Amino acid sequence: MLHTILQKFNITALNSMQTAAIDAIQNKPNVLLLSPTGSGKTLAFLLPLVNLLSTKTIGVQVLILVPSRELGLQIEQVFRQMGILFKVNCCYGGHPVKTEKNNFIQPPAILIGTPGRIAYHIRNRNFDVLNPKILVLDEFDKSLEFGFEADMAFIIESLHNLNKKILTSATKMEVIPPFTGIKNIFELNFLNNIEQKPALSLKTVLAEGQDKLATLFNLICKTDNKTSLIFCNHRDAVERISQLLYDKQIPHGTFHGGMEQPAREKSLTKFRNGSYTILVTTDLASRGLDIPETAYVIHYQLPHSIDAYTHRNGRTARMKANGTAYLILGENETLPKFITDVPEIETLPFNLPLPKPANWVTLYIAAGKKDKINKIDIVGLLLKKGKLNKTELGLIEVADHVSYAAIKNEKIAEVLLLIKHEKIKGKKVKIGFDM
Repeated sequence: MLHTILQKFNITALNSMQTAAIDAIQNKPNVLLLSPTGSGKTLAFLLPLVNLLSTKTIGVQVLILVPSRELGLQIEQVFRQMGILFKVNCCYGGHPVKTEKNNFIQPPAILIGTPGRIAYHIRNRNFDVLNPKILVLDEFDKSLEFGFEADMAFIIESLHNLNKKILTSATKMEVIPPFTGIKNIFELNFLNNIEQKPALSLKTVLAEGQDKLATLFNLICKTDNKTSLIFCNHRDAVERISQLLYDKQIPHGTFHGGMEQPAREKSLTKFRNGSYTILVTTDLASRGLDIPETAYVIHYQLPHSIDAYTHRNGRTARMKANGTAYLILGENETLPKFITDVPEIETLPFNLPLPKPANWVTLYIAAGKKDKINKIDIVGLLLKKGKLNKTELGLIEVADHVSYAAIKNEKIAEVLLLIKHEKIKGKKVKIGFDM
């Protein structure tokens, strides 16, 4: 079965971390898995859980707590892609409570959720807390950083029949928080795994004056249309940069905690599928998200801690690939003391041309999983009726009530004309070009 699952992810073999994690989770009651962002932790804990699920048990068998909605949805998507015949559901703030309650009528074997929403369901007795035997705290230190300690403590106190706890993180903590109830834990530490050591180039760009926007714009022009993550410490900085790029007619996405969930999901989708090559974000996107390998990480505002710095940089030069991290220094700004490697200073030329347009655009389809639409339906529509070649169709993502498909930039007008009167599974569905 393992070989079949790996084929679905185009993986020929597990890495050393995943192999060790599977063995530990199957044989140890409490496991702490420490491994860098992008190293495959999700599969590492999901694969052994499959063997621990029982077809004879009705109710939630495994509870997975996550710090963000996006991470929860990512885990749900990975589990569904595995093709295992167990129900999985994800609960989070911003998702309709009514939909989640209805899902508990036939409860999932695996329940994923943010601490606040799971605590709500427990308080309202929406699922049986005596059923879960396994608890996973994924990126648990990030949940603590986001202020979820009280909710996590309440959840753990409410689950009386746990016999296995799995904690994962990309950062090592001094101590395991007492509220977890874990006294003896088997630790797997792959944070300094040599086989995954990245090839990261560090560079500094000096801005004139306090305002770094002009320098950032110049740097964006230099990076052309290669994938770039621009990190800020505050939401208002994200919005300020976004306004600049909007004024310059440079397509880009934004991502921060103050955005509505659909807007956040759309930004990530378009960054994943290549319609956006620039994502301006807070540290919310520094870890735990399914986003592609990026060529550049740009620290527009300097990180406050070594952990933030490490996780930001971890979004490039992943799994032995090359990448570059830029630090923009304003007048009178100096590098934080925790940055011990002296970055090369790069001088930017002025009057660079604007970045080239992205190679992909996103087609919006107003139907999804709840409408019985799947990827095969969309592929059939776009290849047969839209007359696309396989190389002209990119990433397809299907959510509950909406789907997105990446199409080569030069083909979008022709495709829209060809499919404007077509139906999917016998239903007329709104289809459009998503800017």
